[in-house]
Amino acid sequence: MKKITIVTLASLFLTGASFTACEAVKNTNNTQKGAGIGAVAGGVLGAVLGNNLGKGGNGAMGAVLGGVIGGVAGGVIGNNMDKQAREIDNALPGADVVRVGEGIKLVLNENAVRFDTSKSTLTATAKTNLDKLVTVFNDYPDTDIVIYGYTDSTGKLEFNQTLSEQRAASVTSYLVSKGIAATRFQTKGMGIADPIASNETPEGRSQNRRVEFAITANAKMVQDAEKEAKK
Repeated sequence: MKKITIVTLASLFLTGASFTACEAVKNTNNTQKGAGIGAVAGGVLGAVLGNNLGKGGNGAMGAVLGGVIGGVAGGVIGNNMDKQAREIDNALPGADVVRVGEGIKLVLNENAVRFDTSKSTLTATAKTNLDKLVTVFNDYPDTDIVIYGYTDSTGKLEFNQTLSEQRAASVTSYLVSKGIAATRFQTKGMGIADPIASNETPEGRSQNRRVEFAITANAKMVQDAEKEAKK
């Protein structure tokens, strides 16, 4: 099993408009993380960190950070997300699972979700891998999921933008067809934005052709966490 990346927010300090660098660590207590975040407003933290974290800052990472609750309730949510992240990693070891704050950034590259060139139709391999996520998503119904589609830089901007939207929609439609509530999903096409590798090489372009998930607590999970925090 691949190690899940955990980005700690409690180690970040606000100094004017600047934060210290993020530290990726393993086995950090999320209740402590949540309490550490509590002194900073979630929306402000998400906006600033989304710009400073770079890769994916405007996509899944930015969405996860923008939903920070903080305090003890945030720690409760973080512990819940820890369990979900481990289950995702076990179900689909090839996925890139990042636990950050109170959510999960999940990246599925072409090895996990492959589309034919210039197409948005899911391949048999893509469906098989998405099937592995269905059980996990059904086990955690109190989460919202934003799905982002990306392309490499080959071709016209307008075409890539539309293609990325169609690919994100294809993933969402397939998961909904497997019984996951449609109300949990949003889809966004990002086109060639936020490359995670160089578009100058075939390998880099392959990495950039990806689908990202931002998994965050919905209103019910937040309410339940706040109740538990008051006990």
